[in-house]
Amino acid sequence: MATVPTGTDLAALSRLAGALTQLSTAAWRTYTHPASAADSLEVNSEGWRREEERKAFDEVTAAVTTPNLPQGGSMIVEYSPVLENAHRVGRALIALDIPDLTEAIRAETTVELAAVESAELGDLTGRAQQAVLLSREGASPAQVSAADRLLQEDPFGPAALYSDIDPTAAAVAAAHWLYAAAEAVSEASGYAPTEVIREADNIEALPHATPTLVLELLDNGVSPYDAVTGLVRHAMRVADGVLPDPAAVREQLDEDEEMIIEYDDDSEEADDVLTGIRLTPLDPRRPAHDLLEDLLTGINGCWLLHQEYAEDEDRDDDEEESDDETAERHQHHSRAQFAALVRAIAADNRDRLV
Repeated sequence: MATVPTGTDLAALSRLAGALTQLSTAAWRTYTHPASAADSLEVNSEGWRREEERKAFDEVTAAVTTPNLPQGGSMIVEYSPVLENAHRVGRALIALDIPDLTEAIRAETTVELAAVESAELGDLTGRAQQAVLLSREGASPAQVSAADRLLQEDPFGPAALYSDIDPTAAAVAAAHWLYAAAEAVSEASGYAPTEVIREADNIEALPHATPTLVLELLDNGVSPYDAVTGLVRHAMRVADGVLPDPAAVREQLDEDEEMIIEYDDDSEEADDVLTGIRLTPLDPRRPAHDLLEDLLTGINGCWLLHQEYAEDEDRDDDEEESDDETAERHQHHSRAQFAALVRAIAADNRDRLV
C-alpha cells in the first residue's frame, strides 16, 4: 500500500496490518451474510443487526481519520465489528505518525469498501473479484445469469465459472443445469432423475449424496435458488458454531439410532460409520465451492450414464476401437451430443431458474 521509512517500528506496522485484515474480514462478512438472507429484519433480530452493520460503512472513513482514543483511563468500544476495526486502524496510524502512510491507508480502505459494494451488485471486476473465494448466503441475480451463460457455452462447467463468478450464484445455475442433465439421462435410461447420480456412481466413483439431495429438492418443486442458498446457509451456520435446525438433528439421530446400536462397539468399522454422521452434507469451511464442485461432477456423472444407454450413430458396434485416438474422438462426440441435449432441456425449462 505504501513505503515506510527505514527503521519504522515493525510491531506497530504489524498491529496496523492486523487491524486492516480484521476490518476487511468484517466488511466482507456483510457480503457473505447479507440482511436479505436473514429470516427477519425486526429490531434486534439477526437481519436487523446485519442491516445496521452494513450501514456502518458510511462511518468508516471518519473512524479511521478520528478514532476513539483513551480518555480518563477508559475508551469507547463500538459494538459494530466494522466500526471498531476502523477505529483500531485509525489508532494504529496515529501511533505510527507517517502522513503518507495514513493517506494511502485511507484511500485503500475506501477502495476495499467499494469492492464489497460492487460485489453486492454482482460486479466482480477489479478488487471485487475476491468474492469468488467466499461463500455467500444469497446470490446476485446478475451473477446467476452470468453463470447460466457460461454453462450454455459449456454445460460441464468452464474454468471461468470458478474464477469469475460468485460460487453460490454459480451453484444456483449449476443446479438448474444438473436437473436438465438428469432429465436427459432419465429419458435415455429409464431411471428417475433423482436416481441417476447414484447409478452413475456404479460406473465411476462420484460424490453422489449432495447432487442427489439437490435433485430431490428440485424434483419436489424447490427452486434452484432456494435449494442452493438453503444448503449453503445451513453449512455456514454450522461453521459459525450454531445448530441451525435442532428438530432436523433429532430426526436424523432417530433415523440413525438402529445404526448406532448396531455399531456400538470399538471396532474400526463402527468408528468409520459413526464418525460419518454429518451436521451438513457440505464442507463448512467452503460450502459454496464444495456444492458447486459436486453439482458439476454430477453433470459429468449424468453424461457417463447417458453413454451407457444412448446410441452413437457414428460408431459401428461391430468394429472394435483400434487406438486411443479413436476412443478420444468417440468420447468428444458423445460429450458434444449430450451437451446439445442438455442445452435444449435447460432452455425449455428456463423458467425454473429465473
